[in-house]
Amino acid sequence: MVCAFIDAANLFYGGEKSLGWKIDYKKLLAYLKNKFSVGRAYYYAGLDLGNYRSKDDEINLPKVVAYFRRLLQSKKLKKTTGHEIEKYIQRVKFYIKLNSFGYRLRLKPTKIFHNGDKTMKKANCDVDLTFDLMRYMSQYDELVILSGDGDFAPVLKYLKKKRKKVHILARAERTAKEIKQLAGSEFMDFTYIRKFIEFEPK
Repeated sequence: MVCAFIDAANLFYGGEKSLGWKIDYKKLLAYLKNKFSVGRAYYYAGLDLGNYRSKDDEINLPKVVAYFRRLLQSKKLKKTTGHEIEKYIQRVKFYIKLNSFGYRLRLKPTKIFHNGDKTMKKANCDVDLTFDLMRYMSQYDELVILSGDGDFAPVLKYLKKKRKKVHILARAERTAKEIKQLAGSEFMDFTYIRKFIEFEPK
């Protein structure tokens, strides 16, 4: 079997402004299946949940949407807060749609860090992705990594030694030198497949 591991933060960092065009995620999954015969596609990303808290290990997306909709109905809600909550709902609904397409979501709540006067939000999914690479190693013969993060080089070298075929599909300008060297001819610039996966408004 072939598995795909998608590092959303590395591949799509900066959103459409950074990429320059919009991705059709249904087309992307279809491309991975047609080009590489991908049987499973894992999608790793951080998700800002605002004040929502859950005791569950996995984020229950419908519950999150219901929580924010209840907040919107609150009479004490300010207009600015309402706008922010609408944005939370839209983000969560985006992941619900990805799940319906067939992606296996690995979402991690963002954490807030204070550095002087600056407030930063971060959700590092690299450990989760690396863990899954090793956890599912016996279940795949080939893998497609959608990331150019150099931190993955050691585990990818190990997997190649274990005779796993490694394909790298990433944005060239955001791909570490060691990743390109490791992939060799199996490296593909993400922007080259634009015509296959670009979102086209109806």
